Amino acid sequence: MSTVGHLSPGQWKNPKDKSATKRKLEYWIELAKLLERGGVNALFLADTYGGYDTYEGRLDDCIRRAAQWPITDPTIPISAMAAVTKNLTFAITASTSFEPPYLLAKRVSTLDHLTDGRIGWNIVTSWKKSAFKAIGLDSPIEHDERYHQADEYLRVLYKLWEGSWADDALSPDPENDSYINPDKVRTITHDGKYFSLSAKHIVDPSPQRTPFLFQAGTSSAGSIFAATHAEAIFVSGHSPSVLRPKVDNIRKLAAEQGRDPRSIKVFATATPILGRTDEEAREKHAELLKYASVIGGLVLFSGWTGIDISKIPLDQEITEADSKEAHKVRSVMSAFTTTSKEIPKWTPRVVAQHASIGGLGPVPVGSPETVANELERWVKEGDIDGFNIGYVTTPGSFEDLVDLLIPELRRRGIYPELPKEGDEPTTAREKVYGKGQSGLRADHTGSRYKYDVYEEEAPYAPESKGEEEVEAK
Repeated sequence: MSTVGHLSPGQWKNPKDKSATKRKLEYWIELAKLLERGGVNALFLADTYGGYDTYEGRLDDCIRRAAQWPITDPTIPISAMAAVTKNLTFAITASTSFEPPYLLAKRVSTLDHLTDGRIGWNIVTSWKKSAFKAIGLDSPIEHDERYHQADEYLRVLYKLWEGSWADDALSPDPENDSYINPDKVRTITHDGKYFSLSAKHIVDPSPQRTPFLFQAGTSSAGSIFAATHAEAIFVSGHSPSVLRPKVDNIRKLAAEQGRDPRSIKVFATATPILGRTDEEAREKHAELLKYASVIGGLVLFSGWTGIDISKIPLDQEITEADSKEAHKVRSVMSAFTTTSKEIPKWTPRVVAQHASIGGLGPVPVGSPETVANELERWVKEGDIDGFNIGYVTTPGSFEDLVDLLIPELRRRGIYPELPKEGDEPTTAREKVYGKGQSGLRADHTGSRYKYDVYEEEAPYAPESKGEEEVEAK
C-alpha cells in the first residue's frame, strides 16, 4: 500500500524502514527490481479511499499513528515499475463504488497495454463512511446491495473489454487511409439498474482484454460474487482451519456455476519474520515489536470490524454483538471473532498483539525451513494455492523473502525457477493458467460477452423480472 503504515503501523520509527519514502518514484522502481530479481509473481497494491474513524469515534489516532494515512494513488507508479521489469505482475485495487465503469475500463486497458499484459485488478466494493462523504454521499451502500451493484459493474466492463472490438478491428491499410475498421467496433448499450452506457470502448484490445481478476471478501454475498467473477481470491485468517470452510464454499459455488473450482486460486495473507536461523528470526521479531504502534493496530481493527475497541475492557471477550457499525468488512469481522485452538478467545489484549504486526493473518517467525514448513501446512490444511505475503519493514521484509524464503521453496520444488534468458514474458493470466491463456477462460462468466458471441441485453425492468422479490428471498 502506498502509505507509511500499512498492516504494521509504527514501523516508520524503525531506522531500517523506508515506508516514508513511498512518495518518491525511486522507492517503487527499486522495489520492482528487487521483486523481479526474486521471481515474485506479482506486486499487489492495496488502496483505500478514506480514513479509519471508528476508534474513539474520530480520525485523530488514524492520522497521528499514520495508520494507512496519508495514502497516494497506487496506479501511477506502475508504468515506471513496468519499465524496469519483464515478468512482475502488478495487481491494483480499484473500487466499483466511486467511478463510472467506462473510466476504469480506459485506465486498466491502458495499463494492460503499457505492461504487456501484466495487470491484475483487485475488485473492491467500498464501505467506509468517510470515503463516501468525501465524494458527496452521506452513507455507504448497504453491504449486499454493494455486491449486486458490483456484479452489474463487472458486466458493463466485460461488454467494453470483451465485446466492443473485434480481434481484427485494428487493421492498418495505408493505401486506403484506414487504420481501424469502424464496422468492427461495436457500440455498447447498457441500461441497467445501477449503470447506463452507450459507447464504444475508446481503447483497442489490450493483451489480456480483461485484467486478471482478484477479489477479497468471503461474506455470503462476497463468496457468491467471487465464485462468479474472481480468478484469484485473497483470504485472511489466523488459522487454516478457520479458512478451510470458506475456501470449500467458494469452490462449491464456482462448480455450481459451471466453473472449474480449481481454476479459482486462493491466496492467504501471511507475514513471515525470517532469519537465517530460528533464533535470529526471534531476535528480529522482538526488535520489530519495539516499534509497533499498538494504538495504530487498534485503529485498523476498529475500522475493519466496526467495533470501537477503546470501549471494551482489555480481557473481555469480543463478539460480533460489539460491532455497532453497519459498514464494515464482514470477512474481517468473522476472522477476528472466530476462535480456534490457536486463539481460544479474542480480547482487546489479544487483538493488540496481532493487529500491530501483520494485521490480518499469521506471522510465522523462523528460519526459511521453519517458515516453509508452516506455509506447506497452510496449503495442505486450508486448500489454498499460494500466499499474499505481507511486510513489516520495507525493503527488509521483501529482501528476506527474495534472499531467504524463495530459495528454500525452490529447493523443495514448490516454487517456479526464474525465467531463462530469452524466454518470452507471460501475461498475468498466463502465469496462473499457462502459456496461451491470456484471455478469460471459456468457463468464466465474462466469456459470454466476447465479440463473436455478444448479444445485447434487454433494459432493466424490475416490474417484469420480479427482481426486487427475488433479491428479498
